[in-house]
Amino acid sequence: MEVGLALGGLAVGFIVGLTGMGGGALMTPMLVFFFGVNPLAAVSSDLVTGAIMKPFGGAVHAHRGTVNYVLVGWLALGSVPSAFVGVLVLRALGESAAIDDVVTTALGAALVVASFALIAKAYVSMSRGVRVRAEGAGEPAVGRQDPLQVVVRPLPTVLTGVLGGLVVGMTSVGSGSLMIIALMLLYPRLQASQLVGTDLVQAVPLVAAAALGHLLFGDFRLGVTASLLVGSIPGVILGALASSRAPGGLIRRALALVLLASGLKLLGVPTSVTVVVLVACVVLGPVAWMGARRRNGLPAMRRR
Repeated sequence: MEVGLALGGLAVGFIVGLTGMGGGALMTPMLVFFFGVNPLAAVSSDLVTGAIMKPFGGAVHAHRGTVNYVLVGWLALGSVPSAFVGVLVLRALGESAAIDDVVTTALGAALVVASFALIAKAYVSMSRGVRVRAEGAGEPAVGRQDPLQVVVRPLPTVLTGVLGGLVVGMTSVGSGSLMIIALMLLYPRLQASQLVGTDLVQAVPLVAAAALGHLLFGDFRLGVTASLLVGSIPGVILGALASSRAPGGLIRRALALVLLASGLKLLGVPTSVTVVVLVACVVLGPVAWMGARRRNGLPAMRRR
């Protein structure tokens, strides 16, 4: 067992359990940049790790009743076959060098999209919170809709699963960071804990299908996966237990910067340009966020 891989798995597992995102988006670039694993092997090992890790976090949310199983079923209908197809697309590319290039580019693009998706999630969540409070102010407590009992939209939900499954099968990114954004946009009445719970459970069959494809056709490394599991399983359980008590806002901001930096590097952006982009985000991001809060009728700074 490699201690460094186990500690990395612990950190990533905790973030997955806490926020419902960051698994492939953190695990795969961590393996590529810090442990020198080639991109295809990193994707394969990450997906197999996720297939074993995610049920533990999902079980905690299932026990707490924060899972909408109807949504899980419609998402899985599209994502499970699509994830396997994503692996077959990689296999059809042929030579390993070509596969690594495609995986690196696709992974970089997915990470950049995921970083902006995290910001979009935060904005949608803030806007939704304002709207719910405004609607709830004039409603009696009796008769309010149970947030788990949303009106399911089958076609867009299945299509979301198809697109998400394809991305996950090719890059291991998206089972949390991208899918949870789609869930927020499609079902704005779902509460944060229910979004995380539903997303974690829908990711179980999705990641399992992608992992099976990579076991058959990818570049799976047993030693890497075993070390990651030693840390990631307790990490995801601890994160899921803490998800109802911790907002995870600071973690999501840091995660967005990490994803953006990783994606830019995988896309071949020079280090100097990457640093300038990150500094600009750190400096201008809070200003833009304060403006967004004002547009939603909130004070620029959150009151403590």
